[in-house]
Amino acid sequence: MIQVEIRKRINTYDGFHQLEINTTFAFHRVTQVLGDSGVGKTTLLKVIAGLASVDAGSINFGDETWLDSESHIFLAPQQRGVGFVFQDYALFPHLTVREHLLYGSNDNGYVQRLLSMGRMEEFAGHRPGQMSGGQQQRLAILRALATKPRLLLMDEPFSALDMNLKGLLIAELKQLIMEMKMTCLVVTHQPFDAGDFADESYKMKEWG
Repeated sequence: MIQVEIRKRINTYDGFHQLEINTTFAFHRVTQVLGDSGVGKTTLLKVIAGLASVDAGSINFGDETWLDSESHIFLAPQQRGVGFVFQDYALFPHLTVREHLLYGSNDNGYVQRLLSMGRMEEFAGHRPGQMSGGQQQRLAILRALATKPRLLLMDEPFSALDMNLKGLLIAELKQLIMEMKMTCLVVTHQPFDAGDFADESYKMKEWG
C-alpha cells in the first residue's frame, strides 16, 4: 500500500491554493486520479515520483519511507523505482525510439515486446521530431515501462491516440502491468469505463 499524506502550496490559474492529500493507493492495481483542471493532479504525481517538494508530509511505499519532512528523508526519483509518463512526453530529441527504450533496459527481448505493444516497430529508427504526436505519446509510455518500474505514474497518457489504437494499447498495457505486478496511478480528465483500464478511482477534492 502507498500512503500519501502531504501539504503543498501551489499556484493555480486563480491564485495560490493549499494542496492537502491524505490517502492510500493499493499495490498491484490501476487507480485513476480524477479532478477538475488545476486541482493538483499532476503535482500529486510529481510529488510521489520525487520530482516536486512539499511543505510538509510523508510518503510510504509499503515499508519504505520515500518522504518524511519531519525526519528530513527524501529519496531521489531513481531510488523510488518509478516510471513517469509526462503529459508533454519529455522525450530526448537526439535519441531514436529504440535508443529511448535501451536507455532504460538492456533486455533486447523486452524492448522488442514494448515496440510491438506500441505498434512502433517500423519507427524504431525514428527520432521524436520525425513522428506524430500520437507516436510520441506511445513512445513516452514505452519509455516509462522500459525500466520495469514498481510504480507507473501516467499523466493523461492516451489523449493523442485514436480510439482503436487506444483500445489495443490499453489491453496490452493492462496485461503487462498485471504480469509484472506493477502499481499504476493514471491522471485523467475522462474517467475510464468500468473494467476498461482502471481498477479503482481516487477523486481529488476541489478547492474550498
